[in-house]
Amino acid sequence: MDFRHGIAVSFVFILLFLPTVYASSDTCAVYFTGIGCSHCARADPVVLDTAPKTTNLAVIEYEVYRSSGNSRIMKDYDDAYGGGFGIPLIIFGKDDIIIGDNPIITAVSKIGNDNKCPLMDGSSVSFEDMDITALPGEPKIWKDEKILIHSGGDGDAELIRNLLVSDDFLSVLKDAKYEVIDPVEVPLSGDKVLFDNAVKVQGWIFQWNGEGVEDSGDDISINDTSADTSSGRNEISLTTLGLIALADTVNPCALAVFILMLIGITTYDPGNRKAKVIHAGLAFVAAVFVMYFIYGLIIIRSFQLVESITNIRPILYNLLGYVAILLGLLHLKGYFWYKPGGLLTEMPMRWRPRVKKMMTSITSPKGAFFMGAFVTLFLIPCTMGPYFIAGGILSTLELIETIPWLLIYNLIFILPLLGITFVIHFGFKKVDDVSGWKEKNIKNLHLIIGIIMLGIGLGIFMGLV
Repeated sequence: MDFRHGIAVSFVFILLFLPTVYASSDTCAVYFTGIGCSHCARADPVVLDTAPKTTNLAVIEYEVYRSSGNSRIMKDYDDAYGGGFGIPLIIFGKDDIIIGDNPIITAVSKIGNDNKCPLMDGSSVSFEDMDITALPGEPKIWKDEKILIHSGGDGDAELIRNLLVSDDFLSVLKDAKYEVIDPVEVPLSGDKVLFDNAVKVQGWIFQWNGEGVEDSGDDISINDTSADTSSGRNEISLTTLGLIALADTVNPCALAVFILMLIGITTYDPGNRKAKVIHAGLAFVAAVFVMYFIYGLIIIRSFQLVESITNIRPILYNLLGYVAILLGLLHLKGYFWYKPGGLLTEMPMRWRPRVKKMMTSITSPKGAFFMGAFVTLFLIPCTMGPYFIAGGILSTLELIETIPWLLIYNLIFILPLLGITFVIHFGFKKVDDVSGWKEKNIKNLHLIIGIIMLGIGLGIFMGLV
């Protein structure tokens, strides 16, 4: 009787205890997605919102369209796991990599238990033992109805992990220094998630649903980039964009074409030289500004359309780096071993007679505007290299958000042309003087461009751009 009673008690104990063990065994996955990806728009709500709330799944998310750093992380994961660059992509382990919205949704709905977190070096670790602060890039970690967003800094590894794994995470917070902030929208592809509460704690933003907390009351210094994590994108550097535009603006190609136009307009009507120069010069510059602005939108949109079909972001920055270094070396070649019509650095020699004939035939500001718009097609081979790099960097933004950056870039691009126009109009220099200065310093211009482009290329590979 006692024996049977003991068995019954043991059986009841197992029934009660087993679900607890089962529920506490977390499954972990690494998920790559991109804001604007149509297939991600179907998978994101399930993987990032529903599954972490309804299962024991913890998801380490890397958004790759707007974060070049996360794109590099995806490349490193591909080296270790061979998943490729298609998104959405979820990694459970070396032999469990799933690509595509429907397969991922199916896999997540049938999630198992006790799957360790796949790390970038090919190893794995249980979620309960993982050092979240050591995760590379700009991750977001989703679990239950909570999220951790990396916002700068490292933090205490045990504290940060316990915020997600502890059932009593509010007690964990009470022993930490933190700052209560307004919850920030967390974007999904085609959607967003808003939490009830948010704090900044040790370089992370922690958000959750349910009961809130008061400020810790301590004087704290939080190493945080911004509370606005709505896009996860890298900051676009005005300095970087300005340097690329500067490399474009001192290009001898554009200067030569502009000087040809001024020579033509002043030769046609020498008696009214000043008025013609200012009117024709401004008309020509306006046309170049408008056309290059349109070209910029086309370049950026082309990058974005390609990325909507296949994720090229992990290799895009490497490509931009190689292009920048190639342009830098070609311009340095133009400094040390100058030859007119250099590849990708000056207008091809076979085009020059035709362009010269067109430019010297201009007789009015109206003609200067239309010719300025048309001749930009001939400038593409020697001026689009830097613009291509700038467009690749700006493609991480929404198209509407790129407009101020393009305006700044093209304003810098036309500044020398405006300067030449006013210098000649006010009589400080003649067209022949400007033309002579350009020819005398053409090698130095190539040197300046070469140094800038090499610097940009190296900065891309070093993760500084």
